[in-house]
Amino acid sequence: MKIYNTLTKKKEEFVPIEEGKVRMYVCGPTVYNLIHIGNARPMIVFDTVRRYMEHKGYEVNYVSNFTDVDDKIIKKAIEEGVDSQTISQRYIAECKKDMESLNVRPATTHPLATEEICGMEEMIRTLIDKGHAYVAADGTVYYRTRSFAEYGKLSHKNLDDLEGGKRSLLVSGEDQKEDPLDFVLWKPKKEGEPYWKSPWCDGRPGWHIECSVMSKKYLGEEIDIHAGGEDLIFPHHENEIAQSEAANGKPFARYWMHNAFLNIDNRKMSKSAGNFFTVRDILQQYDPMVLRFFMLSAHYRSPLNFSADLMEAARNGLGRIRTAAANLDFLLKNARQQERTQEEEALWEKAKEYAAKFDEAMDDDFNTADALAAVFELVKFINTNAREDSTAGFVKALREELLSLTDICGLIVETKEELLDSDVEALIAERQAARKAKNFARADEIRNELLQKGILLEDTREGVKWKRA
Repeated sequence: MKIYNTLTKKKEEFVPIEEGKVRMYVCGPTVYNLIHIGNARPMIVFDTVRRYMEHKGYEVNYVSNFTDVDDKIIKKAIEEGVDSQTISQRYIAECKKDMESLNVRPATTHPLATEEICGMEEMIRTLIDKGHAYVAADGTVYYRTRSFAEYGKLSHKNLDDLEGGKRSLLVSGEDQKEDPLDFVLWKPKKEGEPYWKSPWCDGRPGWHIECSVMSKKYLGEEIDIHAGGEDLIFPHHENEIAQSEAANGKPFARYWMHNAFLNIDNRKMSKSAGNFFTVRDILQQYDPMVLRFFMLSAHYRSPLNFSADLMEAARNGLGRIRTAAANLDFLLKNARQQERTQEEEALWEKAKEYAAKFDEAMDDDFNTADALAAVFELVKFINTNAREDSTAGFVKALREELLSLTDICGLIVETKEELLDSDVEALIAERQAARKAKNFARADEIRNELLQKGILLEDTREGVKWKRA
């Protein structure tokens, strides 16, 4: 299995630190709003990487954090007149609902930044003791960037070029820094902000220190894979390396994986451009599996363009797979109850070649586009060779093979028994009653149950509207 390593800018054979085990950290979202489809790409991509690793027999310890203290969260809390924890807890819950809809499995651990403050304080103290950090007059703690000789090795940036050209680095408080490139590890509180006591001042951690500490606590000082969107390479991941390696005295992560950006109709997604979409927006129009299929239809390191045409193509592609799965289910109900015939054994050997092609694609830096192409070859083979006179042994083997490959991709392709309109209306009424009784857990269960059966709900002022995906 080969992985493209951002650190070395080449594909490398994957060799885990501990045989048979993978320690993987994926930077999660800052929870101040519903997740957008740009957030969904790394969630889906690295969930698929995890699934494939497990398919290959690895035991994966998968950690993905929630950043639950941040300027945007505080701003939202002030606007609503609530505390920041109310905002972060609300959107963590909403994020988990969207992840469930997209069949993104929960991480082994989902740490929260606010619950790991003690560890952050400890690492900051270590960095100060080792001369990699210093305390300014107002209690702000800065990382001494030039003290880490290898700074820039991930982003392949030169420190002197950064100082000359990257004005975005020169954040507030520049006048009290030893060097304009130094970054914040701990900052003093402002009026109305959440804060924690520390030896330096009442305040809160900088963003970068959070992931260094959470990765160390749940995975150890050295990990196999660190992943996230390519926008995190610099400065976030670069700063994580500087902090972790300076504090721990050993390499931080062996392999760095980054997914490329998602554009909307060939333009960068932004609220000001009017092309900003949350996952919920898209799920008003599409089955969540269509969005997942779309995300996997391109290699994760290739920019991906979101458009109505491409989503329709994804819907049609997923439909072909689901039709093949449904046909196998139908044939299985009526098939001869016996093992494969000699002729079918030869066909089965041919069918296994598509699984080998799938693995070959995924072994080459998780090329999901080529892996899905292998799935379509299997679908074509199924449509040609699974017949009414096929044995149950043959049909069952084909079905298991198709479902195994699609499950690695996290795609739910088994067609659920279609609900009658009256059943849908009854479940919606039960959901409304649950919401009225403040039983939001049951209301969410019903929403997800309907979603998995292809029923899309929209809460409007006129009541709940629904349609089939």
